[in-house]
Amino acid sequence: MSESDDNARGPDPAATPPLDESIRQVSQASRATVDAAKHSFRSLRRLASADFALARSAFGRALAWSGVAIVFGASAWLLMAATMIALLQSWGMSWLHALLITSLLSLAVTGFAAWRVSYFFHHTGMHSTRRQLSKLGLFDEPGNEEDPDAGVKIPEGKP
Repeated sequence: MSESDDNARGPDPAATPPLDESIRQVSQASRATVDAAKHSFRSLRRLASADFALARSAFGRALAWSGVAIVFGASAWLLMAATMIALLQSWGMSWLHALLITSLLSLAVTGFAAWRVSYFFHHTGMHSTRRQLSKLGLFDEPGNEEDPDAGVKIPEGKP
């Protein structure tokens, strides 16, 4: 007998389970799939909850230490500026010139820092993520004609 003869005859009726047994197996498999999905979602929710709790705690501590760093950094800069003014004055410069040079240096560093802040704050908008989620249809984002962020370009420069 050839394979084509076997295929022409169809499946063996003795090997095929009855319809109610097939339905029972399919429903058990679907329940097992739903249970596995529930367990996966529950584990993911617990992981995300623990991760957010850790991030919240770390953010608070980082904020506190940032405050300490700002206070001591500002006081160190004031002492450094005063030392530089005294040094320039001891080299024979007038008080006006010594103060002017120190002030210009402070303004240059402030301008550089402001430029870097604007560069990094641009990334907090999560423009790409919102566009991708909108493409997936997960969130109701305005279209390109209504979206103020549609034409946002990443500024040039190194991070």
